Amino acid sequence: MSAPAPLLQRAAVEGLGTAALVAVVVGSGIQATGLTQDVGVQLLANSLATVFGLGVLIALLGPVSGAHFNPAVTLAAWFTGRRTGEGPARRDVAAYVPAQVAGAIAGAVLADAMFGKPLVDFSTHDRFSSQLWLGEVVATAGLVWLVFGLARARRAHLAPLLVACYIGAAYWFTSSTSFANPAVTIGRAFTDTFAGIAPTSVLPFLAAQLIGALAGLGLVAVCFGRPAAAGDDEDEAEAVVPHGRQQPAACSAEESALTS
Repeated sequence: MSAPAPLLQRAAVEGLGTAALVAVVVGSGIQATGLTQDVGVQLLANSLATVFGLGVLIALLGPVSGAHFNPAVTLAAWFTGRRTGEGPARRDVAAYVPAQVAGAIAGAVLADAMFGKPLVDFSTHDRFSSQLWLGEVVATAGLVWLVFGLARARRAHLAPLLVACYIGAAYWFTSSTSFANPAVTIGRAFTDTFAGIAPTSVLPFLAAQLIGALAGLGLVAVCFGRPAAAGDDEDEAEAVVPHGRQQPAACSAEESALTS
């Protein structure tokens, strides 16, 4: 077992990973709208790029920071590990969340810059609707259920593949196209393109995502019960998400994914 990376390095990785994720989401949306006027094809291109990009980022950066890239996941990891000491500490949360939000904004700006768009152009894409909020509750609940369920089921090494696949599916089965991420939601408000969200629509989405995260933890508890005590579950040490006070096992997440 090796010592975890310093907090500053892990926070930087979270920021960079979130920036890259938003650049993929926004950039592929811009590219798609420039290639076709068919909204269905646009969404297909956007979702496929997100699936591939997210899977790569989780496999690459998971062993360093846990590859949260999502304040809802970070807060859920802290909440579930606060008594056992296995999850991130409060100082980790305080470093991760701002890094994720800043990274998301930077990713949106980068995508706009690559396609010659205004660097900061707040979205006019209104997403203020109760059915969209319900979609965000469902999307975020499913994501949290999957991420923490994989750890409990000793399948954490499959996270790069399965989390990416879930997000790709949720693009299509949720009314909101599955933002499922407070940082990404904020970042997408800074681009008036296909993937954007109007600033006036952001707060309800954030509330729905937090409710969804709590619902997802409830689903984990119903399906898998209480978490195992520290040291009882070897695969929990390999989990992509927890990180922080916990030390990663010698076999890293991406090594497990590649050999599974």
